[in-house]
Formats: sequence, structure tokens, C-alpha cells
Amino acid sequence: MTKRASDVSVSPPRRRSTYVLAPLVLIAANVVLFSLFFVWPAVIGLVYSFTNYTGVGAFQFVGLDNYHNLVGDSTFYDALTRTLLYAVLFVPLNFGLSLLAANLVVNKHAKGASVARVIFFIPWLLSPIVVGVLWRWLFGENFGLVNYVIEQLGGSAVPWQSNADLSLIVVVMAASWAWTGFSMLLFIAAIKNVPVSYYEAAALDGAGPWRQFISITLPSIAPTSFIVILLNTINAMKEYPVFVALNNGGPGTSNNLLVQYIYETGFKRGQIGYASAASFVLMLILMAVAIIQLIVNRRVENR
Repeated sequence: MTKRASDVSVSPPRRRSTYVLAPLVLIAANVVLFSLFFVWPAVIGLVYSFTNYTGVGAFQFVGLDNYHNLVGDSTFYDALTRTLLYAVLFVPLNFGLSLLAANLVVNKHAKGASVARVIFFIPWLLSPIVVGVLWRWLFGENFGLVNYVIEQLGGSAVPWQSNADLSLIVVVMAASWAWTGFSMLLFIAAIKNVPVSYYEAAALDGAGPWRQFISITLPSIAPTSFIVILLNTINAMKEYPVFVALNNGGPGTSNNLLVQYIYETGFKRGQIGYASAASFVLMLILMAVAIIQLIVNRRVENR
């Protein structure tokens, strides 16, 4: 028994080739951009880290000398220590502020939630340079608004810029203010995905808002919390423009973070090879942080 020609399905070869070609074109474009702007600079930087390249002329390979010199560089350790301290202060503060703002916005009793959401999000749209300038106007020692108010109330001006610890705290507050909007949006999306039936059942059992937040909201948004902490940690370890705009890492060099140290070493002192070695140490630290957080997150999810 033979099939009729009309019963035989014939796939359209031209359409199939289009469906195959389009993803390849899109993927190829991303591969080219990723290779051009990430892989190639990373490879060049890794090569420079083993040389004495100064930015001009030829260079010589010096092996592990740059990495060996970093081990004994007290300025590098100071910048690394200040960077870690900044991350330890910034990440919890931003996490708490964004989670608080998200809970206030999604609360069913909140009024003007849409307006509040826009107000909280506006700082994230600003350039870090603008954020730094705004907060410098607020906490300038001679012309700052905060010191002006304190003096009008009979107090003494606070050394927001000349005290290293206070200067760091001001940058932490400025960066947290700027990043709260982005983290808040992630938390809002996560909180809205928590089934309402969980809260209704908890309310029937007599659980109050705080108990519901601890027992339902926090466990349900754990994956989002992990992403927020990871992104904020990486962002904090790479912070640079807010410091430069607000106090230029001052007073003096006391608040120079690792990225600023790399910039000044490479571009101001002309030690491109040495700065490349420092940047790869920073990359290894960030990779270690990401891997540790991934391991912790998987263990929490598997419980």
C-alpha cells in the first residue's frame, strides 16, 4: 500500500534554515562582543601582570615579581583592608534598607506605594559622580548642609571629611542610598511571588506581622536575598566613582580602595604591569567570594 503524495508531510527547508541561522547570528554577536570587551582585555591584562610594562614602549617579562612585590606592599594591604571594611559596612546596610523599603511598598495598607517606589528608585538612575557631588554638598565640612544645621542648633561642626572613619561612613551611606532602589525592585518581585495563602494560614494560626515576616517572607525570598548580597558584594569590592566624587579617597590616602589603588598605580605612576597584577588579585578575591556564596546558597536550599 502506497501513500498518496498529499499525505506525505514535507518540511520547509528554507524556514528551518532560518530558525537555525537566526540564533547562531545572535549568539555570534554576543560571543564577539564578549571576546572583544572581556576576554581580550583580560588576556592582555594577565600578560601584562607578568611584565614590567609602563604603558609605552616595549616590555620585559619579569615572571612572578609583580605578585611577589604585592605581598610586601603595605599600601596594597591598606587599600585591600579598607575595601573589605567598606564591603562589610555597605552590604548589610543596603540589604536592610532595600528590604525595609520593599516591605513598606508592598504592604496592603500602604498609601501612595507607586509614588514611593519611584522616589526610592530615582537615586539608582543617577550617575555615581552626581551621587558623590550631592553627598559632598550635604557633608562638606565648610559648606555642608548637615554641619550648617548642626551649628544652627548650637552644636559644633562634625569633621565629616577630615576624619577617615567618618569620611568612610559618609560614602557608605551615599552608596547605600544610591543602590537601594535596584535591590528594592528585586525584593518587591520576590515578595509578590510568595503565595498569599501562606500569610492567610499563618494569620489563622495567630501569627503576627513580625512572625509572618520571619517565618514566611525571609525563607521564601532567600534566593533573591542571595543575589542581592552577591551583587552588592561585588559592587562594593569594585567601588570607585562615588569615593572619587565625594572625598577622593581621603582624607589623604586613608580611604583609597583597591580599584583606586590600581588606577593610580597603573595610570599615574605608569606601572601597568604591577597594576595588572593587583587587578588580577582583586579578580581572584571576587571569584572566591562568588564561589563561597554559591556553596552557602546551595547548602541552604538543600536543607
